[in-house]
Formats: sequence, structure tokens, C-alpha cells
Amino acid sequence: MLKNYLIVERSALPDYFLRVLAARRLLETGACTQVSDAVRRAGISRSTYYKYRDRIIEPSELNIGRRATLMLALAHEAGILSRVLNALSAFSANILTITQSLPIHGQASIMLTLDLSDAAEPVERMIDALQRLEGVETARLLAVE
Repeated sequence: MLKNYLIVERSALPDYFLRVLAARRLLETGACTQVSDAVRRAGISRSTYYKYRDRIIEPSELNIGRRATLMLALAHEAGILSRVLNALSAFSANILTITQSLPIHGQASIMLTLDLSDAAEPVERMIDALQRLEGVETARLLAVE
């Protein structure tokens, strides 16, 4: 289904792709009613806008990414996994699987697969919140389906 698509970090994209998104956002929010106004404010040409407007999609615009796999490194202390699970619950993430390794050198690796169908926040905010929890050494996104 998505074999013709790539997921690319914003910082790796040419500036004009982000400007196309900005122009489209101006039109969608009603801040601009004419394409010519939106492209002028975004700093791109009309031809660039029309060439890429239907080819650049932000993940929040897609109905994909409803499942995510996270890898966490947790300090081997009582209650840390419970705090992680409570934080995920606060984001309305439904836990599908948990795989935990035996602690080595005071640290345990946890792999979580989450259903994000009901999540109100993007997965990036969830990961940021997890990284701020005491006892969470690292939290990173492994995959999104």
C-alpha cells in the first residue's frame, strides 16, 4: 500500500517542501483565501506549490501510523515500568505487547508495541514525555505502521 512512499526527517528535506506545507496550511486555516497570497507569504512560486501540493503529506494528515513500536532503556529500579505505563495511559495509548530483557548493568531494555488509534497527541510528544520520566534512560521510535 505505501511502497511508493518514504518517511524522511524534515531537516533532510529541501526548504521549498516545508514552504509548500506552510502555504497549504495558510489556505486550509483560512489565513489566506487565494493561492497567490499563500505562496507569496510562504516564499515560493505558484508552480512549486502546484507541483508538490498533493505529493507532500504530513503524518498527522494520514490515517496511518496507528501502531508504533518503541524501545526504552530503563534503570533497574522498582516502579519505573509502572510510571512508563501510566504515562502511556495518559496519552490514551493502548499497549499491545511488552517485551522486557533481563537487566544488565542496572538497565533493562523494554520494547513496547502500542495502538495509537485513540491517542490525542503525536507519538513524538509521547516519546518526549517518556524521556523526561525519572529512570528512563532512553526512549526511541523503532517503527510505525
